Amino acid sequence: MLTYNMDVEERSTWLRATPGAAALAQPFYCTEAGNFYGRAHFATARTDKESYLLFYTLSGSGLIEQNDQRVELPAGSALLLNCRAPQSYCTAPGQDHWHHYWAHLDGAGVANLAEVLQPQGRLSPVTVSRLEMQPLFESLAAEWEHGAAAQIEICLALHRMLALMARQLLAGDESRSNRTLIEQAAEYIRQHYAEPLSLDSLLAQTPMSKSWFLRLFRQYMGTTPYNFLLSTRITRAKELLVLTDFSVCEIAHQVGFGDESNFSTRFTAMVGQSPQQYRKSAMKPAEN
Repeated sequence: MLTYNMDVEERSTWLRATPGAAALAQPFYCTEAGNFYGRAHFATARTDKESYLLFYTLSGSGLIEQNDQRVELPAGSALLLNCRAPQSYCTAPGQDHWHHYWAHLDGAGVANLAEVLQPQGRLSPVTVSRLEMQPLFESLAAEWEHGAAAQIEICLALHRMLALMARQLLAGDESRSNRTLIEQAAEYIRQHYAEPLSLDSLLAQTPMSKSWFLRLFRQYMGTTPYNFLLSTRITRAKELLVLTDFSVCEIAHQVGFGDESNFSTRFTAMVGQSPQQYRKSAMKPAEN
């Protein structure tokens, strides 16, 4: 359900598109965008929509509400909102206008960066320079109706917007502290990869809950602790296959696998070759 009071100046713009296969294949794509000169009574409330919504305030201020959270979005601030949960937004009380860019966007890349931009589901406004953000929105509008080739430019513009926001958010004191803890956990894995590591042994090194640790590890390292451990073991195994004459069985045990069969299965799945094939191809002399 959608209710709204479209109290905007006539010079406001609203772009709409129905993405085709080429756009939907992009990690970042846009279905609607606009430049709204909202007056004092501009307001929208929605129960759900299958997209994310990006705001950037140029002047005045907006008020965003979702999940018992209420945040103001003053000039120079950006916010990513997941519209799959009920939300409302309006010109902030006491303000006579809210001039802002907005875009409904989605895609795998958006969902991935949303984990950074909405830590623990919190609404997190981010201060971003107008000199950096405004040209990206203008680029989005300029490319809107230029066909398939424009989809790449739109994808890049959306990516840059969210990347700017993520960089600013991750520069905060709390984020720096979290990143340090996760990097320490990753280093612990690198140092102890040959041992029978478990999630509990990692948590013993890190003062945070299991769910928060897993979320942050994926956020900062781009994968799960288990897959990071697996990748570390396989990388070391590659080195041993090329630089030593140890048997595959010996290498399996040296990098932390309990048996050769499990090691070979994992290695083949990740590398696309069996350990024996990898050793043979890596040591094959180059042809002139």
